[in-house]
Amino acid sequence: MVEGRIAIRPSDFLEETMAPPCTLFYGWVVTACAFSVLFLTYGVQYSFGVFLPAMLDELGWKRADIAGAFSLYTMVYSGCSWLSGRFTDTKGPNVVIAVGGLLLGCGIIATSMMSVRWHMYLFYGLIAALGMSTAFIPCNTTVVKWFQRKRGLALGLASSGSSCGILACPPLMAALIAHYGWRPVYLSCGIVILVILNVVARFMVRSPELLGLAPDGDPPPVTPIASAQAASASLSQPPTSVAPLTGWSLQEAWSLPSFWLLAVVFVVMLMTVPVPFVHVVSFARDLGFSPAQGALAVSIMGLCAFIGSMLLGPLSDRIGRKRGLILSLVMQVVAFLLFLAARSLTVLYAGAAAFGFFYGSMATLFSALVGDFFGRRHAGSISGFLFASSGILGAWGPMIAGYLRDATGSYQFAFTCAVATSATALLLFLVTPKPPPYPSH
Repeated sequence: MVEGRIAIRPSDFLEETMAPPCTLFYGWVVTACAFSVLFLTYGVQYSFGVFLPAMLDELGWKRADIAGAFSLYTMVYSGCSWLSGRFTDTKGPNVVIAVGGLLLGCGIIATSMMSVRWHMYLFYGLIAALGMSTAFIPCNTTVVKWFQRKRGLALGLASSGSSCGILACPPLMAALIAHYGWRPVYLSCGIVILVILNVVARFMVRSPELLGLAPDGDPPPVTPIASAQAASASLSQPPTSVAPLTGWSLQEAWSLPSFWLLAVVFVVMLMTVPVPFVHVVSFARDLGFSPAQGALAVSIMGLCAFIGSMLLGPLSDRIGRKRGLILSLVMQVVAFLLFLAARSLTVLYAGAAAFGFFYGSMATLFSALVGDFFGRRHAGSISGFLFASSGILGAWGPMIAGYLRDATGSYQFAFTCAVATSATALLLFLVTPKPPPYPSH
């Protein structure tokens, strides 16, 4: 036992000692680190649509070929999120994110040098995807464990990293690609991700209990034994014990109908989430607009995703997570209706704004909803399983949309299908009940 602390495993002690001391509430440090990771990873990921026209022009491949690699990438990183969630619960987010930064950076660097189709499927679809699996779930579930009362606000701030990345990166990438070409720009992206994620990772600590703290910066409750110890200890010592984490385990959650209904909702919803990010630039070009105007649509998605994160995250602390996510899903349906009707830049940008608001608020509320429904203790494993199962089955949306575009000559049928799936997800979520409270043992 470490003096003044609860007994911990060697791996826990390693994680704790890797975290530098900080006089501020450490939960906000974790939130800022999560913001940085999501900014870089999602900014680069959802700039893919900006790279797509340049790739098509140089390589001469079909849209479905490149979109297929993105679908494989989405399937792998979503599927492996179950493992990254479990490892976040057991090994800590610092190790998980550091390894992920290495894989994602190297995969993107290798993709920038590809020359044949199988290179892209290996380097991007597999290696980079394995690295990307350590971003969303580890970052957000770690923030979930650091907050309870302020969970929506904290997740809104952390998730806004991806929104800000989507806002800032596409126009920057478009300008750089026009000047330097897509290969040098993609190479630089890989190097930046490799370095920055490994620096930021060391500041991530899986829960406040490891530092003798409590969620939301509250004073940690102590046991009677800990109180006796504290009476004879120096006032400068940290609290000796904190309340244990509670919540449903993944195996226990499997017995709950609400768990499986939620899984189906996310499967149906995620089928269409990547489609605008991959295809909106090409869609804009089909409508007669320039790649720069299409890239601006991606930036609008990023701006409105930031608004969605910062608005619905804190608001959900007051109105409830389910009501917040219902509003988010309504905006998804509206977005695809606008894409379906788009003939002008005004309608295209309106659809991008509605979709961005949905995406930002959904990304914020996903982990918060899991934490509220199933507790903090196994939030990584449960979130990872839900994200993995839905991502694996829903990852083929971009490839299907690309195939439908190649087969029909337009995106109209693809967006019609997206409206139907979005409406289905909304209806299913409306009938999803909250699970019963975790039983006391």
